[in-house]
Amino acid sequence: MRLIFVLVKPTIESTVKTILCTIDFSNSTRHSIEWAVSMARHMRAHLSILYTYRLIQPRTDEVILKKKVIEQEAREKFQVLENEFLSKEGISYDFKIEVGFISDRIEDHAKKNTLDFVVMDKTMRTNSNESLDELMEHIHVPMLVVP
Repeated sequence: MRLIFVLVKPTIESTVKTILCTIDFSNSTRHSIEWAVSMARHMRAHLSILYTYRLIQPRTDEVILKKKVIEQEAREKFQVLENEFLSKEGISYDFKIEVGFISDRIEDHAKKNTLDFVVMDKTMRTNSNESLDELMEHIHVPMLVVP
């Protein structure tokens, strides 16, 4: 697969560029982050990294504890990725953890922020193909699917 970067001279309205990279901490996540970091460096863009998960409420009152455990594990896993891929790249980035369907979270992020690209791995797109096709129509943002 060949990626072509299109460099656009920034205008006053578009000086801040943002790339949203969705991750799930699978092996494919590493490839997605590599691509997103490379794009952010070339475009001089801010990188938002988004981890989404589903929280199914158990029959007991342990849902808050389960949420805390999932999010702590996500922060620990992200720290490993941060040390390997982000800390020495000289780009601005943030990490967000959100509950919900990935397509809903991306759409919400696009409504609240100006996005220039969405980067996700092929596995995440395959797992929710139908909703992501609809998502692409709603957000009107180029999407890079990493093999």
